[in-house]
Amino acid sequence: MPVDVARRSTVAELVRASRPLSWVNTAYPFAAAYLLAGGTVDPLLVVGTLYFLVPYNLAMYGINDVFDHESDLANPRKGGVEGALLDDRLHRTTLWAALALNLPFVVVLLAAGTWLSGAVLAVSVAAVVTYSAPPARLKERPVLDSLTSSTHFVSPAVFGVALAGGAFTGPVLAVLAAYFLWGCASHAFGAVQDIRADRAAGIGSVATRFGAAWTVRLSIGCYAAAALLALLAGWPGALAALVPLPYLVSVWPYRDLDDARCEEAHAGWRRFLWLNLVMGFLVTQAFIVASLV
Repeated sequence: MPVDVARRSTVAELVRASRPLSWVNTAYPFAAAYLLAGGTVDPLLVVGTLYFLVPYNLAMYGINDVFDHESDLANPRKGGVEGALLDDRLHRTTLWAALALNLPFVVVLLAAGTWLSGAVLAVSVAAVVTYSAPPARLKERPVLDSLTSSTHFVSPAVFGVALAGGAFTGPVLAVLAAYFLWGCASHAFGAVQDIRADRAAGIGSVATRFGAAWTVRLSIGCYAAAALLALLAGWPGALAALVPLPYLVSVWPYRDLDDARCEEAHAGWRRFLWLNLVMGFLVTQAFIVASLV
């Protein structure tokens, strides 16, 4: 294979490993939080948004794909938008590419921020690495897996507030806590569809620990608690209380799902992926309208 063709193929695989469909799920929380906390459209916003758009996702999902390779081979969900099946010849390249892309952004953001924003960024990056990479492999530690996964998506928002010099007031903390519960609920539900595959591979998760039905019920409870917490944020933050409700409705039919039929939850997970885009758009419009009133 010619060198230029091989290079394009490698780049394409790295992009696929970073899950382009999910890029907005980390870049948007940072950008929105940065602007709502008092930041402006400035170089820091651009650098931070670009970082959480691509490099951060390559690290998060690329590391996962490398260390989950064996179990992914037996998982029929992998190989598309829900997870790449990286050729094992690209594992070392993926890890080096993640490091090379992340390091410059992290250095700039650390240098431009405060000790608080630096600490938040350190926690965020540590959560990305320890979730999949040994020896921690937090993704195989029930409950910790959901807590760490939620940190992946909430920490960019926390970092945005800290980098902009915003205050962590009661309403801000209420929204962030609600977002964290939403993340825990979403991860837990996502693990349900893999119960049988994970147990066969000897992989632990919140879902393998509690079983399909109780994990879905836990997810429902977290979505409901997230909506209630968001109500404490006052206007316009209370608009966020509407966000968990469609997810709650989406997972409700699976509340009595048996472990033997866990794969049926896959349809709900597919809805989740598209709900993220729809709800993100609606929340953006709501906050724009609220800012003009």
